[in-house]
Amino acid sequence: MSASESGHHEPRGSEPEPQQGTSAERRRWAQYLADERAEAHVYRRLAASKRGEERAILEQLAEAEGRHEAHWLALLGGEPARMPRAGLRTRMLGWMAGRFGSIFVLALAQNAEARSPYDDEKRATAAMRADEKIHHEVVRGLAARGRRRLSGTFRAAVFGANDGLVSNLALVLGIGATGVAPHFVLFSGIAGLLAGALSMAAGEFVSVRSQRELLDATEPGSLGDEALPDLDIDSNELALVYRARGMGEEEAVARARRVIAEAHAGRMPARIAGPDAYEVVGGAWRAAGSSFLFFASGAIIPVLPWIFGLTGPAAVVVALALVGIALLGTGATVGLLSGAPPLKRALRQLAIGYGAAALTYMLGLLFGVSVS
Repeated sequence: MSASESGHHEPRGSEPEPQQGTSAERRRWAQYLADERAEAHVYRRLAASKRGEERAILEQLAEAEGRHEAHWLALLGGEPARMPRAGLRTRMLGWMAGRFGSIFVLALAQNAEARSPYDDEKRATAAMRADEKIHHEVVRGLAARGRRRLSGTFRAAVFGANDGLVSNLALVLGIGATGVAPHFVLFSGIAGLLAGALSMAAGEFVSVRSQRELLDATEPGSLGDEALPDLDIDSNELALVYRARGMGEEEAVARARRVIAEAHAGRMPARIAGPDAYEVVGGAWRAAGSSFLFFASGAIIPVLPWIFGLTGPAAVVVALALVGIALLGTGATVGLLSGAPPLKRALRQLAIGYGAAALTYMLGLLFGVSVS
């Protein structure tokens, strides 16, 4: 009976004695070995593109996978005669790690780490099962860092493309269902593209510009900076500035004394507001341009069949197919960015887009019958 079977778990770092096991068990252990090696490779490839703390975290994750690898290698008594390939998901992560942004790879790795194969594996130690759960939280934290770094421009691009797909598909299908000539459907689609893209760009510009103006009005200004050298280090109101903005009394006093001491010593910069006082929200023009281009890139897809001369049911079927593929792509992207299962979000996005198109198509049929 092994230590794990008897209820006594092996200490971290100890290696189990080689086990004979059945042929099925040994194949399973070899698969675990291949998967652990592949996962370590993913983390090393991600670490190679990072610096500082994130690189160190990823390298330590790779080391942890190496400990698990050593466990299965010892259990097998050495390299198996036939080494299986790692799972498809892990191989895909390894391929993506060197070619795509780490946010997408980490989001997929987060989902993969959430499904530990060791929960029902009696040959895995309790420490290994615990490691897998902690790995999920570590990867979740790294992915969260990446999500926070995503600019408003990128988010506007993703959602702008989706809005263009759905709104213009609904428009051309609704117009087409009324029985008008194909060239009218085409012109309506192009008009909808331009109107929607301009509306999205204008809305994004106003939103970002307003947010920046709001931050300008609420963040500490530089009006009092020139007075810092003249303040008494023991008797002044600078601490009240920090307390008014949410700091505790002791922290506010300590910061005020530090800032005034820097001003007295002539060290620069001596400022009331620290370098982290302003939240960067992105440029209004960049956000507007991004929204315009990506809405247009989405909105042009439903119009493509009519641009290339298709008409009637053939044009509708092709438009639905093209938009369906694009909706699946944007839905999967949103799922990745939110840490949710990509397939589930992709199917939800497809259902919403097709639902909107079906409703407008039926309304178009209704109006077409009424007009006739």
